[in-house]
Amino acid sequence: MTSKSMSNAELNELKQRYVANGAASPAGQFAARAENAELWDEDGKRFIDFAGGIGVLNIGHRHPKVVEAVKAQLDKVMHTCQTVMPYEGYVRVAQKLSEVTPVRGHAKVMLANSGAEALENAVKVARAATGRSSVICFTGGYHGRTFMTMAMNGKVAPYRNDFGPMPGQVYRAPYPVPSIGVSEEEALRHLKMTLKTDANVNDTAAIVIEPVLGEGGFHAAPASFLKAIREICDEHGILMVVDEVQSGFGRTGKLFAIEHSGVEPDIMTMAKSMADGMPISAVVGTDKVMDASGGNSLGGTYTGSPVSCAAVLAVLEVFEEERILEKSQALGEKLRARFDKWQQEYSSVANARNLGAMAAFDLVSGESGAPNAELAGKLCREARERGLILLSCGLYANTIRFLMPVTISDEVLGEGLDLIETMLSEFGA
Repeated sequence: MTSKSMSNAELNELKQRYVANGAASPAGQFAARAENAELWDEDGKRFIDFAGGIGVLNIGHRHPKVVEAVKAQLDKVMHTCQTVMPYEGYVRVAQKLSEVTPVRGHAKVMLANSGAEALENAVKVARAATGRSSVICFTGGYHGRTFMTMAMNGKVAPYRNDFGPMPGQVYRAPYPVPSIGVSEEEALRHLKMTLKTDANVNDTAAIVIEPVLGEGGFHAAPASFLKAIREICDEHGILMVVDEVQSGFGRTGKLFAIEHSGVEPDIMTMAKSMADGMPISAVVGTDKVMDASGGNSLGGTYTGSPVSCAAVLAVLEVFEEERILEKSQALGEKLRARFDKWQQEYSSVANARNLGAMAAFDLVSGESGAPNAELAGKLCREARERGLILLSCGLYANTIRFLMPVTISDEVLGEGLDLIETMLSEFGA
């Protein structure tokens, strides 16, 4: 027996009554079905999806090959806990990730459920491998909502406001973002100073960095900066940990953003688009590093679920069969062309940028050039009302970021971009 579907209004009433405020979505629409880059809510309204579940749906909602793989797995095994009774999917995913992830030397893998879990375990592995405790992260970085990852985040609100003291021995250095006044040279100088003044170099286990800031505003670290971090890590016996939770799995036109630099880290974390919506993440690192902790020291009840593993294997096949990386590059070019046009036409649009399809621009006050979070918020709210899901981000909440599926059709892409252009004109941007 199936229950009768509920309207948006009815579901909102239930949300208000039963869902914790801190976990409740501010959105008033509820998803009923989805396909590729389109969603329909419970009232039948259509939405163009420029958010992609926050970068989870690079190959689109419900890719047929992934749906088929998940359904097939459901007919076999749903759960055993892989530490109790292992299964083929976990081992095959580990093999595939070892083969494609550009870490130093032969890679080994552990699977988890979320990006935050992956970062938690990356720190555990780094501490075990080095015998050290401290971690250095960067301003604007985002790594998750567990206690360790909250401490690692380079932004206070809304992630740390209400939760008391954070774990210690987490230090911070500036991320190079010239548009907010931080040059690569200055960022590097401050990092070196952090190692002299705050983080005891002999007790620093890892430097953790996003090659492209996600929540921090879609700023890509220059290859030279990443190479300098690699050199600093090598000089002091520190492990370089690269967080590819949002930038990985094709978003930037390569499988991983770090590939644009040629740098090989010791550990990489990944999640989001690796399974097209199924919950899974991974820590991939050099075998000696990954094997540093004792037996049964890593894992959890649900880590590397058979169903999620089936989805990962299907996603990797789709990447090859449908040339997803080429599509990502092409999408990035289309977005950048439109952004450049807007920069010329609207004084409020500034700092257009992209690495592949990881694309964004800032909204600023025309005369002063100051961050205009109010306009960014208005654009996202009005877009939702008109059938477009759009996200902001950045230290000043004035960045409009684009995470639509790279499989989006030109027609749907154009429809969404035209809507943004119409709103920019209406708002006097």
